[in-house]
This record gives sequence, C-alpha cells and structure tokens, in this order.
Amino acid sequence: MPVWLRDYSWRQTDAAVYVSLSLHGVRVAPANIFCTDQYLKVNVPPFLFEAILYAPIDDTSSTAKIENGSVFFTLYKKEAATWESLVMENTDKEKMQKIRENAVLKAQEKAKKEMKAKAVKKQEHKKYALEATMKLEEAERKRIEELKEEERKKVTEELEIWKNQRNEKQREERVHQERKQTEKKNQKINKSMALREGTHKNTSLPAKVTGNIFSEKLKEESFPAPRTAGAIKINFTPRVFPTALRESRVAEEEEWLYKQAEARRAMNADFSELDDLKEEEKNPDWLKDKGNKMFSTGNYLAAVNAYNLAIRLNNKIPVLYLNRAACHLKLRNLHKSIEDSSKALDLLTPPVSDNASARVKAYVRRGTAFCQLELYAEGLQDYEAALKIDPTNELVAQDAEKIRHIIQGTQRQQDS
Repeated sequence: MPVWLRDYSWRQTDAAVYVSLSLHGVRVAPANIFCTDQYLKVNVPPFLFEAILYAPIDDTSSTAKIENGSVFFTLYKKEAATWESLVMENTDKEKMQKIRENAVLKAQEKAKKEMKAKAVKKQEHKKYALEATMKLEEAERKRIEELKEEERKKVTEELEIWKNQRNEKQREERVHQERKQTEKKNQKINKSMALREGTHKNTSLPAKVTGNIFSEKLKEESFPAPRTAGAIKINFTPRVFPTALRESRVAEEEEWLYKQAEARRAMNADFSELDDLKEEEKNPDWLKDKGNKMFSTGNYLAAVNAYNLAIRLNNKIPVLYLNRAACHLKLRNLHKSIEDSSKALDLLTPPVSDNASARVKAYVRRGTAFCQLELYAEGLQDYEAALKIDPTNELVAQDAEKIRHIIQGTQRQQDS
C-alpha cells in the first residue's frame, strides 16, 4: 500500500498557484511527476501524492522544480480567479477515477502530438539538410565547371599565342625566301646587262675583239676536261636496336617497330564531336607535349584533359596512357591509375629493349597505386617485374625492399 503524502503547503495569486511538497529521505526524478490540466500526481515509492485541482491549469507552461528533497510547483491558472482550496473537496471515487482516466488519455494524446511534431520537425530538418547538401553540391559543381572553363580559356589563349608565333615564323620564312629569289633575279639581270655591255664594246673595237676572243679560246682549251659522273654505293645495317644480333629477337623487334608505325598513322576517323577543334588540337603529339607541360607545373587535372583528348584521337600510343596514369596517381585516382598502367603494358608488346624503360615506369606506377590501396602483395609483384627488366635500378630495388618489410610486419601482427 502506498503512503499518502499530506505534508504540503500552497499559496496563490490571481494568475498562479504555488505548491511545496516535502519528500525527505527519497530521491525524486522528473519521471516521478505527472501533471495535466486538472490532475497532479507525484509517485515516489512508497510515497504517493495525488491532487484533483480545484480549477483547470495551463499544464504546458506550468513548472516543477526539485530541490533538497522537495518539489516546488508553479501552476498557472487558465482563468484568473481565487481558489477556495487546492483540491476539489467532496469528490466521490467514481468521479476521481474518471478524472484519472481522462488525465491519462490526455497525457497519451499529448505525447502522440509531441511525437508527430517531432517527426515533422525531424523530416523538415532532413529536408533542409538535403537541400543544403544539394546546394553545396551544386556550388561545387559550378566551381569545377568554372575551373574547367578557366582552364579551357587559358589553353585556348596559349594555343592562339602558339599559332600566332608559328604564323609569324612562316611569314618571316616567306619574306626571306622572296628576298633570296629577288636577289637571284637581280644577279641574273646584272649578268645579262654586263654581257650586253661587253658585246657592245667588242663590236666597236674589232682588232681588240679578235685578240681577246683568241686568248679566251686558248684559256678554255687549257682547262682539263670534267670528270665522268659515277655513283658510290654505301650499305648500312637496317637494325635500329643497340643489342647484339646473338642477343636480340629480330622478329619481335620488327613487330614492335611495325606496331609503332601503325600507331602513329592510326587516327580515329569519327571527328563529328571534335569539329570545333583547331588543327593543332587534333595532333596527339602536340596534346601530349601540352599535357607534359601541365604536369610539370602541377596542374594535373588539365594534364589529364589533354591526355584524354589525345587518346580520343589515337588510342594506340602507350605513352599517353602511361602519362595519364602518373596524373591519376598524383590526384589519388588510384584505380584509374592501375587501369591506365595496365593498358600501357598491353600496348608495350612485344617486350623489346626499345620499350624497356616505358615498361619499368608502367610497372612501378601500377605497383605504387596498389601499395597506396594497401594491396602490398600485388604492388610487390609489379616492383619485382620492373626489377627483372632493369636490375640495376637502385630506387626501385629500395622501394621493393620497403614493401617486403611492410608485408612481413603485417604477417607478424596477424600471427601474434
């Protein structure tokens, strides 16, 4: 049975009622207090305080303060009036039970409304967060587009400068050629005029002319006859590789040279999307040099764009994939770096001495990407493949040894 608390005091004004309830020896928590517009309850086992208030109150703005084993209530009246007592007197049990049930129902209804309000507020917060995220993403997209546009304008300006310089150089060459041709014409005219003047002098002085002609004939006859024309045949070796014949693989080397020549001649035929490009922009070699320049200045995104366009024009040149793999490695696009390195290795076949350096770079870049993805076993395989091609490369050997130590350390941790 609960112990009913009767030790309380109260006072009032026209707007509020102040109730003080003493609960010495027990700890009161907010969960022990229940209040509606006409019902007040404090349940701290084994103590129980219950009051059916004299008149309705505003339970939303009313407060309860717990301090030093006592609870202080501030109950704001719905209507300004003076209460004759704190609780209703002469209330039968049925009416009290009904008031309790109504209080519980009102509390449940209030809790449901609060839950709905919280859910609506939470949904609004989610919607606001989504809108804010979309705005941020849109702003980031616009920023990237602006950067791309600025980069495009910069590249276009540089192309224009390069084109103007080339045109100026061509114009200077034309002027130089025209000047040479003019000088040659003038020399011919001067010679013809000199011959005419000499002929006129000879006709006016016949005695001297006869003597001069005779002396000229003697001089011409004193010169030796010109040598007969001939041809000297020189045979050169057709080989272009520095390895000795006994160490080289002639068939594979010739296949490599043939593939390189075909790759240089191969151009994608469909330029429907590239009609707005200038002539120099349709040259993969020019774009490769442009990408290399951007890479050297640290503008890796612009370098990737240059290599992308070059690959669209000619996808058979391995150095384009190799250089783009280096850019992706700098930009932390590790999977793309692995794909480009693998594509470069596919094109660097058959393996010959002429493409050995490029194959070493491809293996090292792919191995580096694997290691940054913490796939150390795959990375070590690529480094060892690079060392098989170039065993004297100390930097690659040192990096491979570091990877071995990392793998051994990881295995020890797993074993322990």
